[in-house]
Amino acid sequence: MKVLITGGYGFIGSHVADRFQKEGYDVFIIDNMSSGRKENISFKHKSYALDVENSKCEEVFRANKFDVIIHLAAQVSVTASISNPRLDSESNVLGLVNMLNLSKKYNVKKFIYASSAAVYGMKAELPIVESADCSPISPYGISKWVGESYSQKWQQLYGLETIGFRFSNVYGPRQDALGEGGVISIFMNRLLNEQSLIIHGDGNQTRDFIYVEDVADAIYRSSYSQLCGVYNLSTNTECTVNEVVEVMGTFQQLKPIAFSDKRSGDIDRSSLSNEKIKRDLDWSPMYSIEEGLKRTYAYFSTHRSQQESAAATSNGPSTLRLALRRVMPYGENMLAFALTAWLTIGQQYASYGVIDIKLFYITIMGILYGNRQSILAVIMSIGLFVYQKLDDGREFISLLYDTDVFFQIAIYLFIGLVVGYSIERKNAQIQDNEQKNEELESKYDFLSSVYQEVREVKDELQLRILNSGDSYGKIYSITKELESLEPENIFTSTVHVVKSVMSVPNVSIYTVSRSGSYLRLVAQSSNNTNQMAKSLKVDEHPYLTLVMSEGKMYVNKQLAEGIPLMCAPIYYRNEIAAVVAIDGLSFEKFSLYHQNLFKITVDLVSSALSKAFAYIEATEGQRYVDGTPILQREAFETVLSSKKQAWEKNQTPYLLLKGNARNISLEEIGNKISNMLRETDYTGLDIDQNIMVLLSNTNKEDASHVLGRFAQRGITLSVVQEGI
Repeated sequence: MKVLITGGYGFIGSHVADRFQKEGYDVFIIDNMSSGRKENISFKHKSYALDVENSKCEEVFRANKFDVIIHLAAQVSVTASISNPRLDSESNVLGLVNMLNLSKKYNVKKFIYASSAAVYGMKAELPIVESADCSPISPYGISKWVGESYSQKWQQLYGLETIGFRFSNVYGPRQDALGEGGVISIFMNRLLNEQSLIIHGDGNQTRDFIYVEDVADAIYRSSYSQLCGVYNLSTNTECTVNEVVEVMGTFQQLKPIAFSDKRSGDIDRSSLSNEKIKRDLDWSPMYSIEEGLKRTYAYFSTHRSQQESAAATSNGPSTLRLALRRVMPYGENMLAFALTAWLTIGQQYASYGVIDIKLFYITIMGILYGNRQSILAVIMSIGLFVYQKLDDGREFISLLYDTDVFFQIAIYLFIGLVVGYSIERKNAQIQDNEQKNEELESKYDFLSSVYQEVREVKDELQLRILNSGDSYGKIYSITKELESLEPENIFTSTVHVVKSVMSVPNVSIYTVSRSGSYLRLVAQSSNNTNQMAKSLKVDEHPYLTLVMSEGKMYVNKQLAEGIPLMCAPIYYRNEIAAVVAIDGLSFEKFSLYHQNLFKITVDLVSSALSKAFAYIEATEGQRYVDGTPILQREAFETVLSSKKQAWEKNQTPYLLLKGNARNISLEEIGNKISNMLRETDYTGLDIDQNIMVLLSNTNKEDASHVLGRFAQRGITLSVVQEGI
């Protein structure tokens, strides 16, 4: 089975992913890595670096048929929601709606999402129950409340099973200092760094702390339950901050506690009732605050964060490189100007005649660096030009009246602006094209990875089909035996088909009487050590009553004696025509997989039998002697052949009786005999127009009794053939 976890690299998400992986699920993760860390997941899985509101998420759903969606991706900071409510709503509302819509579109069975105690706001009556009024006091709480409304509406409109959990203060390994419940991770970091713990207020404020593995357990258990709606997920216990500090003091010597003013908006007491989830899911938290803090401290001790030192090591060179990158164009500009000034003022300039080196300098700076450096080059070139004029003995005032001077300055400005603007425009186009190219490459890489994943899954499925003894290829080849238009042949073939597909020794098939109150044994496997009764009264067997009333497969999960392990109905025209039962299945194969395999096989049998019954009804006029229940010779020989085949394959007993009907009309003898026969018995004619009676599941011990019953009706029969 496949589970998709959004925010799966985060604190809670990684623990949920661990739990589902341990339970045998294929785990897929969508995470934009804004707060999650890939090192939180150590097992093999498939991940996608996406925002949950991104349209690319549809490719993930399209490529994988998910059974369960766990939506944990969210913006979790209350402070951030106040400063940037738009970002909060994009992640917590638009992202949730996108996941809901895709889950509905791609037929996800269960949608589980994270809500929060923040939806309640300030409540004086504790513990808070789910039915309490919601009055959130922050944009974060509002977005979670809106998300609950969307989820419940999707269930009403589209039938998507949704369940939301209002978390209390979750804590545990892998938690950082952000979001709700971060006080414990903050304390752990300061404790291990031998810093004083800072308590806002007097420390008597209470919180309902729940260990993260208890949360993961509840989420997993709810994934296969029938629960829907909204539930609190908590310990139903108030714990003060001072009590947390006291427990942490048993792990390591504490520095003096620092108390500060109470923060604005902090609530004094908090506790959520968990009675509803305990009752409906049969769940309860396993970890006390002492045990949870002990496990959390062990994790933090083993994985002490080196982020500050790593940041200090990495930020130094990167800052220097960034500064050099910014300063370098100016340095190169000054160097080029110095060279230009030297060529212009020095003796070398005379060698170049009328060539103005400054124009080359302005053009080169504009080409290399664009508009900013070209304008700087223009300014410095104008300054150099003015310096030259003054050095030649001109007065500065005279320069203001010299049109040649203004013309030369205009040329500098024109060249600088044109070249700089052209290069800037070209660079902007290049940057825009590069950005588009990056987006296309990103999309291509994403689609390529999805395609590659689909190919890998396809190849794996093909390999399983080729190597699996229970493959659909094998089922198809075996069920080719069911291609018959004679019901008796199908019943006989069904025994072999079910035995081969299920690898089970004991198979029995019963037909249902017209009244539906009795079942008649029509075929069973030759090595069925538990010989089944030839007829069963439905109301005497509870499992048969269940199958007949509900029309569903029965599984003997209690392993009760005298009852088959599995029993499933065979349908014809939406009515139960027969029942298939199996027994003797090995314990390791008594699984959900083999239950589904049995159901698929029985459905194939139902399809084949429907065709046969339809053929019998369509050819009824040709099969029977007019006005009688007696089969024509060809039809009777076909049924007899199937009985012989059943005897050869499965040693299913039968009796063939013969009588002389020359002095009695066929209509009269047919009516007499038909009243004495079961639904599984047949009457027909042989080549000499003698009456033939075929009794199913009847052995020689029953022969004298059967012949005596016919004799009482004035019908003399004798046994001419038997399969016993």
